[in-house]
Amino acid sequence: MSARFLFAGVTVILEQINRTSLADLEIAGDITQQVRIYVINLDRSRDRWERLCSQAVEYDLHVTRIPAVDGRVVAEEDRVDFHPHSFIYHNGRKLLPGEYGCYRSHLLALEQFVASGDRMAIIMEDDVELNERLIPRAIAAMESVHGARLVKLVNHRLVGFKEICQTSENDVIGRCMHGPQGSAACYIVNRKAARKLLTTLKPMLLPYDVALERGWSTGVETFTTFENLVDFSPHRADTTIGKRVHYRAVKRHFLLRLTAHWFRTCDQLRRWRYAIKVKHATAAKAIKR
Repeated sequence: MSARFLFAGVTVILEQINRTSLADLEIAGDITQQVRIYVINLDRSRDRWERLCSQAVEYDLHVTRIPAVDGRVVAEEDRVDFHPHSFIYHNGRKLLPGEYGCYRSHLLALEQFVASGDRMAIIMEDDVELNERLIPRAIAAMESVHGARLVKLVNHRLVGFKEICQTSENDVIGRCMHGPQGSAACYIVNRKAARKLLTTLKPMLLPYDVALERGWSTGVETFTTFENLVDFSPHRADTTIGKRVHYRAVKRHFLLRLTAHWFRTCDQLRRWRYAIKVKHATAAKAIKR
């Protein structure tokens, strides 16, 4: 009798372990289905797309290609949502064709994401590397903050970083006191935020990577991870937007850039307030708890 009871008990335990393992697998599958990866890629950059496809197969990720707009083949008079004088006023220089292509390509990615009905999307450029922990870490970052939100997953620089919270994946989320941080190479965004960006990022007044992180202007709660969640690929050195020599060539004389300096000074003050405000709000919630 006791042996039979012991056998029954062991059977129940094994069944529970098996159910738990299956549940874990289902949860892992659900996580990968919550977010789609959109990759912006020029038709002429086949080697970049093939590299990312091989990584997607290796890590069992699903990627959707967004055919990028080649700004070099778009005539100046055909540029949509763009006013040359406004851009010069805010930047002190002319627009590079590659910058226009970048701007239009990201908007296309946002439009396709909104039309898909998906809850969240990772939008990335083709000069970054995929990895097996990207999706769970990105989702954990989104779940650690609230609202119509966007979290940048890679930056060129973080100056004056202010921590807001830590995710379930042990990544630190925050905002920067100084900027721009540079790069729109990889970020995660939800549907509500994407809809707002499609409105507030028009017309094009700034380079896309600069405009994207200005949450005080877009109305989207914008955050960043302290550590990059993806690495840049070797293709990063071969930029399709423009190099320093190209930027220098379109700069105006210092005195003609005074409007841009004034705008950047005011924008820096707005950035400070944006970073400090969320820190104080988070502290207030912690005290109430």
